[in-house]
Amino acid sequence: MALSLIRPTLSASWYTYLMNYRRNRVAGGTYFFTVNLLNRNADFLIKHIDDLRNAIRVTREKHPFHIDAWVVLPEHMHCIWTLPDGDADYSRRWQILKKHFSKALPKMEYRSKTRLKNNERGIWQRRFWEHTIRDDVDYAQHMDYIHYNPVKHGYVGNVKEWPHSTFHRLVETGVYPSNWGEDVDILDVGERS
Repeated sequence: MALSLIRPTLSASWYTYLMNYRRNRVAGGTYFFTVNLLNRNADFLIKHIDDLRNAIRVTREKHPFHIDAWVVLPEHMHCIWTLPDGDADYSRRWQILKKHFSKALPKMEYRSKTRLKNNERGIWQRRFWEHTIRDDVDYAQHMDYIHYNPVKHGYVGNVKEWPHSTFHRLVETGVYPSNWGEDVDILDVGERS
């Protein structure tokens, strides 16, 4: 029997299972994420950067992960996380982070009937984009993509000018030179919205 014929009889838990199986989960893995606000014209992420930082802190206290790289732009962010050995539950971490950040904001956003019915805020896009880092080359390309993103989007002329980035910490530890990005050709690893 075709899946389309049995789909109407599946329970909500089966739908959740079917959606989750599409995600690649590697316990202790390293992942690249793109997470967007629902309103792509908003600037909540940098306007409320301290609330975002607090949401990250709270999430890491409950479910630890290592931040390899992170850049926050007005309406989206990219990051690379490495999860603890034996743990592949990045979805739960994003759920906590998004919820905690949303609770910190005043309720001023538009909410659809569906979001109102489900008592959901209209802050975030429901899903996020995830990519499992495969090897050192893949890791380096995604690190570069993250840190060059503010230049790519025209927010600054130079990587070091963007304040909401782990680039500055990585310069201090010697991973990047302070003038990195001034004359490099960044591979576009793909941006999902």
